[in-house]
Amino acid sequence: MSLDILVLYGSYRRNRVGIRLAGYLVGGFQKLGHKAELVDAMQVGLPMLDQRYSDYAPGEAPEAMSALAARLTAADAFVFVAGEYNRGIQPGLKNLVDHYLKEFDRRPAGIASYSAGRYAGVNSHADWTVTLSAMGMAVIPERLSAGQIGQTIDEQGQPQGDAGAALERGFSGFASSLIWWAEAAKAAR
Repeated sequence: MSLDILVLYGSYRRNRVGIRLAGYLVGGFQKLGHKAELVDAMQVGLPMLDQRYSDYAPGEAPEAMSALAARLTAADAFVFVAGEYNRGIQPGLKNLVDHYLKEFDRRPAGIASYSAGRYAGVNSHADWTVTLSAMGMAVIPERLSAGQIGQTIDEQGQPQGDAGAALERGFSGFASSLIWWAEAAKAAR
């Protein structure tokens, strides 16, 4: 069964290196025969949260917000590419997510964390697990983490060296788990 998987990314920094991991994930799920698409918070361009999508009267939400709501509602699963900023959650991705709630409910989520340092975004991963669970999502137990992201994935989005090989090995189990949960949730819906 082909699934619709959204990969959400939220860095607004110059020279964004984490986008390499997001692209790698989109390509990985596509190679497995699934529809995978990147949702880049910077490209969507939502304002800092002052009203959630559900706070608007029908037809009155900004177009970008409405379009993303429809896209989120149609998705079978989500992957959150979670960069770590000062040992916490990336603000751009958090802002994007906080505009919505029911659009994520009862769907599986995978978290792929990264950082420029050795710790691979593990603090961000922990924070996102709590946040996404509180939003009604089933967070898969498999972790996919990439430390020293600029050395793990090259500018063309290809894993490199020992860290890149470890990322590829980890992706297999991560993808299998997300797909299993997505198929189960889709069948229940």
